[in-house]
Amino acid sequence: MSERKVAFVTGALGGIGSEICRQLVKANYKVIATVVPREEDREMQWLKNEGFQQEDVRFVLTDLTHHADATTAIQDAIKAEGRVDVLVNNAGITRDATFKKMSFEQWSQVLDTNLKTLFTVTHPVFNKMLEQKQGRIVNISSVNGLKGQFGQANYSAAKAGMIGFTKALAQEGARSNVCVNVVAPGYTATPMVTGMREEVVKSIEDQIPLQRLAQPEEIAAAVMYLIGEYGTYITGETLSINGGLYMQ
Repeated sequence: MSERKVAFVTGALGGIGSEICRQLVKANYKVIATVVPREEDREMQWLKNEGFQQEDVRFVLTDLTHHADATTAIQDAIKAEGRVDVLVNNAGITRDATFKKMSFEQWSQVLDTNLKTLFTVTHPVFNKMLEQKQGRIVNISSVNGLKGQFGQANYSAAKAGMIGFTKALAQEGARSNVCVNVVAPGYTATPMVTGMREEVVKSIEDQIPLQRLAQPEEIAAAVMYLIGEYGTYITGETLSINGGLYMQ
């Protein structure tokens, strides 16, 4: 059994996911990171680039959209570590198109990855947390799950569904001291966004009252707050980090 606290992170190799992992390791968590298996050893390159030690991260090589195989892999990882204190559901994709032109494949790909995998990952982890009588789950949604976005009916639906899922699960977990919350970022300075044309990034920033993109560190810091010692009385909530783009 791991003597360190253990955090399970999906979408760990992305811009926001990598920063979440950095802050977790800095706080002495061991990270279980899910990675879709590919030919190149991108997870080992990521480990090297981040400066992590192999004992800091356990990789689970699995496609989360393949429910049975992924469930087995996740259960094996939890059994090997003996505990799981934190879950961050961060995996997500986009397949943008206006709904008029959207294919069923585009719709299904986003719902399968962004929403259906919540069951695959969360079910075994949540059950372990109930057994432990403690745990924290943070689901990474989006400002577009709150307000909707033109050309993203699939993504907006999935991210809104994540918020409803969080509220329901928070009620089920509360008596076992399992807190479940959402972090809903706005536009964030990940490589995917900063790689856009300069004028496109500027047009995005012009829509935001604070006139800038969020930094991945700010999103990760919100996650760390919710799983930290001062997040023990917060559950079923959505923490928006969008620079005022959408105010509720």
